[in-house]
Amino acid sequence: MSEKKKSVYTGRLITNRKGFGFVEVEELEDDIFIPHSGLHGAFHHDTVEVKIKESFGGRHRMEGNIINILERGYTKVIGTYRQGRGFGYVVPDDSKIADDIHVFDSDAGKAKDGDKVVVKITFYGGDHKRPEGKVVEVLGSMDDPGVDILSVIRAHDIPETFPDDVKKQIRGIRLKVPKKDMVGRKDLRDLMMVTIDGEDSKDLDDAVSLEMDGEDYILGVHIADVSNYVKEGTALDKEAVSRGTSVYLIDRVIPMLPEKLSNGICSLNEGEDRLAMSCIMRIDKKGNITDYEIAESLICVNRRMTYTAVKKILADHDKKTIKEYKELVPMFERMEKLAAILKAMRVKRGSIDFDLPESKIILDKKGRPIDIVPYEHNVATGMIEQFMLSANETVAAHMYEQGLPFLYRVHETPDADRIGDLIELMRGLGLNVDGDPSDIKPVWLQKMLGEVAGRPEEVLIRSLSLRSMKRARYSTECLGHFGLAVLEYTHFTSPIRRYPDLQIHRILKDEIHGRLDHKQIAHYVSILDGIAKRSSDRECAATDAEREADKIKMAEFMEYHIGEEFDGVISGVTGWGMYVQLKNTVEGMVPVAKIAGDDYDYSEREYALVGRYTGRRFTLGQPVSIRVVAVDLDLKSIEFELAGADALYDDDLEKRKAKGKYSKKKSEKRSDKKFGRKSDKKSDKKSGKRSDKKSDKKFDKKFDKKKPDKYSDEKRSDKKSGKKSGKKNSGNKSSDKEIFSDLSFDWKNYDKKDSDKKKSGKKSNGKKNPGKISSGKKNSGKKSATKKGSAKKNSAKKNSDKKKKERSNTGKRYGVID
Repeated sequence: MSEKKKSVYTGRLITNRKGFGFVEVEELEDDIFIPHSGLHGAFHHDTVEVKIKESFGGRHRMEGNIINILERGYTKVIGTYRQGRGFGYVVPDDSKIADDIHVFDSDAGKAKDGDKVVVKITFYGGDHKRPEGKVVEVLGSMDDPGVDILSVIRAHDIPETFPDDVKKQIRGIRLKVPKKDMVGRKDLRDLMMVTIDGEDSKDLDDAVSLEMDGEDYILGVHIADVSNYVKEGTALDKEAVSRGTSVYLIDRVIPMLPEKLSNGICSLNEGEDRLAMSCIMRIDKKGNITDYEIAESLICVNRRMTYTAVKKILADHDKKTIKEYKELVPMFERMEKLAAILKAMRVKRGSIDFDLPESKIILDKKGRPIDIVPYEHNVATGMIEQFMLSANETVAAHMYEQGLPFLYRVHETPDADRIGDLIELMRGLGLNVDGDPSDIKPVWLQKMLGEVAGRPEEVLIRSLSLRSMKRARYSTECLGHFGLAVLEYTHFTSPIRRYPDLQIHRILKDEIHGRLDHKQIAHYVSILDGIAKRSSDRECAATDAEREADKIKMAEFMEYHIGEEFDGVISGVTGWGMYVQLKNTVEGMVPVAKIAGDDYDYSEREYALVGRYTGRRFTLGQPVSIRVVAVDLDLKSIEFELAGADALYDDDLEKRKAKGKYSKKKSEKRSDKKFGRKSDKKSDKKSGKRSDKKSDKKFDKKFDKKKPDKYSDEKRSDKKSGKKSGKKNSGNKSSDKEIFSDLSFDWKNYDKKDSDKKKSGKKSNGKKNPGKISSGKKNSGKKSATKKGSAKKNSAKKNSDKKKKERSNTGKRYGVID
């Protein structure tokens, strides 16, 4: 049945507080509008069948009524309990849930007014009746420390404790490696190697080594052999599959595996024998991997290093630190050189680096946010990122060549329509852009971004380029990784915190030992698709939870800065207003109704709000000054208003409105003065903009630094910190430039304005500010013969003619193979 004639579709319902909703259908480009009268008892996130009623609007968006509810998306809702007369109700934390949940007093349990609760839905509502529910858990008062983050954990169904059968299983795991487990492994205990992590990291799952053989680098990436302890089908394995990933929230880490494993026998601690999976690569002076070996190994880490210490050695040339680690300094210097070679090689092939900002929120002992600071991407984090990328690429290419069932990390080609819109926009800006939207290659996008570097349009183009990217995911198909411009890619380096890596280690071991017979291959074929889907879904849930927790604490932080002015960049434009992101990555909304000086219309094509009479524009990526107006902690939202010169009001607007036109000739001078970014002193005085020399230097000092890529899979921020660290992302090693649909800005490329804004006005809530804000070992290196217990590549002869053809066809998509 053709799409036009089809009248019933299946999809997921997304509602909102205004009462209506939309059904997302995979096969349709646009969502189906559902009026309140067409919901018929359907609830937010339900899987439904919708019957098309009619088309409406200029874009002919379909409208429909829900005729069947196939699956409920929610059985429980987290929210704030409010007490009424003879009854109570729960205001959902999820602002998209249209109605509050009615709770009879007999179903309220011990809930008190203002408590965060978990309510089980007993009736979903409909026919003008509100949903009803029963309180099944009281999380605590919404003002109690940690309750806000606990609410996020419950909302995303993230288990905090391990079941009894898992606890029973790990009791039998020893604290030291048994002698029998060392048999048959490649003994690398004499090889000099280190771990490099954040100061607070406890689950050290990777170590690196580097030696020279003539002009060749012998790079070793050694990963904790978690699969030796987590056997497939056990209670521990089933729980790991269910969790999919560790979750790193602001004040706690919820691990995929129990701490006895993650922080114990699987952690590559200094001076302790450990089991590992090693990928040892021979790399030439151009960055090409000419030979490799993947093996089960036995290792012993020489030193536990931190990013800070390695940075002090290589970047700061700190004499004290250099003396302390003098035996390792030559290796670190070689690592720095190799990392630069590898990065240059990847850039040459088209790897895209959006270099987006990331920050971490610092909490006090009571869980209150006291600062938001940038995550520092330095020479040490960059080295580890490049080495992890190389290992992941090598393992993926090896398994692709074998033609065996495997899990790949894929990032597909961007949406052609969005790329087409981007090309059209760039041409409209006077840029000479050629390209077929349906056949875009990474090197094209990289070149295009390079051409706009330093231009006023750079932020806009970078933002829209990022938005055109699809989300990286797990798949049994090798579809390539667009962002990295590589044909084969996987996740091999973090089995403590990611289930796909753990499963990949199992497949590698079976391949190494020749256990991949027809039966085992059939087994993997039967389970890997499910693992890929589950892992991708749990990754999304973890990411959503991390972002929501960030939004909560950012809103709480900004509540102490109501009335203050800051510089920002427009990060989103809609018909109801514009989102502005500050240098500390906090984002708020400027409602269109509160933008003085004109009536504004949304230009979807230009990603701008355009003044109907003045022609004044607010465009994605444009720098603006804002004042913090209000914070809603329940909705996790922040409201801004324009400040300084950006807030100037045109006194003659009403007169021109009456005439129905705007005379450019008479107002050109006024427009330049009142709406220009850099106003002269008179304009500053008139607008009330402060241009004194006492600018907030702390803001620039903290937030004008180089920002890391928020979306790197193997990036080592401090994502491995213990509980209550008050640090976000303490040790999440990332090697995959992950692309998501949200947006952050590269503040290095943001043209600073003349001066930073100072405080303006009193804090409306009268709260005392608890914190601050800133505005503005040894190896000969010889090629060894293939041994039992290792997988070996002979670089010259690997592919059959058939595989060469397959790779060539794949390569053409990415411009890697001509």
